Amino acid sequence: MTTAPARRIILAPDKFKGSLTAAQVASALAAGITRAAPGTEIRQLPIADGGDGTVDAFLAAGWENEPLSAPGPTGEPVSTAYAYRPPSPGAVLGRPPHHGDADDHARGGTAVVELAAVVGLVKLPGGQLDPLHSSTYGLGVVIAHALDRGVRDIVLGLGGSASTDGGAGLLQALGLRIFDADDRELPHGGVELSRAVRVDRTHLHPALAATRFTLASDVDNPLLGPDGAAAVYGPQKGATPEQVTNLDAALANWAKLIGPEWAERPGAGAAGGTGFGAMAVLGATARSGIEVVLDLIDFPAQLTGADLVVTGEGSFDAQSLNGKAPVGVAAAAHRAGVPVAVVAGRVGLTPDQVRAAGFADAYALSGLEPDPARSIANAAMLLERIGETIGARVAG
Repeated sequence: MTTAPARRIILAPDKFKGSLTAAQVASALAAGITRAAPGTEIRQLPIADGGDGTVDAFLAAGWENEPLSAPGPTGEPVSTAYAYRPPSPGAVLGRPPHHGDADDHARGGTAVVELAAVVGLVKLPGGQLDPLHSSTYGLGVVIAHALDRGVRDIVLGLGGSASTDGGAGLLQALGLRIFDADDRELPHGGVELSRAVRVDRTHLHPALAATRFTLASDVDNPLLGPDGAAAVYGPQKGATPEQVTNLDAALANWAKLIGPEWAERPGAGAAGGTGFGAMAVLGATARSGIEVVLDLIDFPAQLTGADLVVTGEGSFDAQSLNGKAPVGVAAAAHRAGVPVAVVAGRVGLTPDQVRAAGFADAYALSGLEPDPARSIANAAMLLERIGETIGARVAG
């Protein structure tokens, strides 16, 4: 009598925003699958697309945790961390450098820095919004910490920003000086940029010239105008219509000073214009957030021998098809010939649309608990039940 080989499932969900982290989603699914199919080999690999949870995804993949304190969006110190991968002989990222030699970058190791974990909305004291004066200064402090330890390949996860400062604060922390008409340095905050008349780059961190920056984001907005950082995302950060207008004007003035040619680049408007500042001064390259994450955790290698990949997010709908994490996971799995299922709080696509997007199955928590509030409150339990269903199918 022969024993059937153990099945292998990769759990690679994104967070269920407002409910569970990606790691919690994976853990709940794993518990349910294990109950229904005890012999199943399960690999939990929570992922992210550059927003909150990005550093956690790399830590789950085995990267080192580098904790530190930095100024939050309004200046108060916050506890944060970035993910670090030490250099290894011959380890070069799978994308061309924009300056310098790839081996030089590899020898310094790689850091993944998540904006949301330093200067994001979740880091505002008491959740008190401050759209005019919040800044990205603390993000620059974290980057400087990585530079000082020798890192020369830095990935910036952009998302969940509390500020609309065009990346000015980040650059100030790295040595850029911004002056007003009275030759006084500007304080932090997007609204202050309306008074900027001159910048001085001579004191920028000396390691920047030898460092490669990659922006991980699923946002392709320009910096300015009706589709720009202030207009589209300012209201989410508490900006009134008048404040949106003022912030957009301040960003336009900022763009004239450091590189107007970058203002229309896709992704320049990401994270309150942080994408713009990083591209214009740091020479950063913008890439799809989920593609960056999957590349750096070597997701294709994780798929070897897998029988099924399960991914997911809070709401799986038409917006998900525009470069969101589950679709990126599905594309990678298909290249490896592994079927993919998606799990979500709610599924807003028809079965035909789900299949056309490359998913064999879709499971929704709303199918078990239609009341949204109860579904969110009991998400872990509902995910375990879905895990049992998946496990039963695998075992059967």
